[in-house]
Amino acid sequence: MPDEPGGLPALTAHLCLHDNRLCELPDTLGRLTALRYLSVGVNRPTALPDMTGLVELRVEHNRLGALPGRLGRLSRLRELWLRGNALTRLPDSAADLRELRLLDLRGNALPEVPPPLSGLPLLRRPDLRGNRVRTVPGRLAELPALEKLDLRWNRAPDDAAPLTALTRRGCVVLT
Repeated sequence: MPDEPGGLPALTAHLCLHDNRLCELPDTLGRLTALRYLSVGVNRPTALPDMTGLVELRVEHNRLGALPGRLGRLSRLRELWLRGNALTRLPDSAADLRELRLLDLRGNALPEVPPPLSGLPLLRRPDLRGNRVRTVPGRLAELPALEKLDLRWNRAPDDAAPLTALTRRGCVVLT
């Protein structure tokens, strides 16, 4: 990928770099401040550039073992697709993704429902299938918009009380 995609500063809709075997993404992608949708799935980046205007970010089936600590700068983000990486945690700054509604974390290596999710008031349907989840934070039951929590293909939780609380308030919990 060229080091200078900055020749497209007015790009406002979609940039799809899916399935290109990219090993890294240039930091200059951050100059595309009007960009709303970025798909970099099925590549090989180990880091993400700093992009603040995104509404949807797809980083599926890559080799990401961690997300940048500055993830919370994506304050407009509504959808985050992280399926099929090697994530073991989310950075604390993920709690700043206050507009996030959809979070796909299928097929990672998460040992727990990431604690930052408990601070996302608009989160509706986090998908954590196929991880190693054994811990669910009790505060998750306080999320007003949570409709469905998918924990299939994980280990049995150490404490089922948070799942019971979610079910009692009408949330669909799949285990």
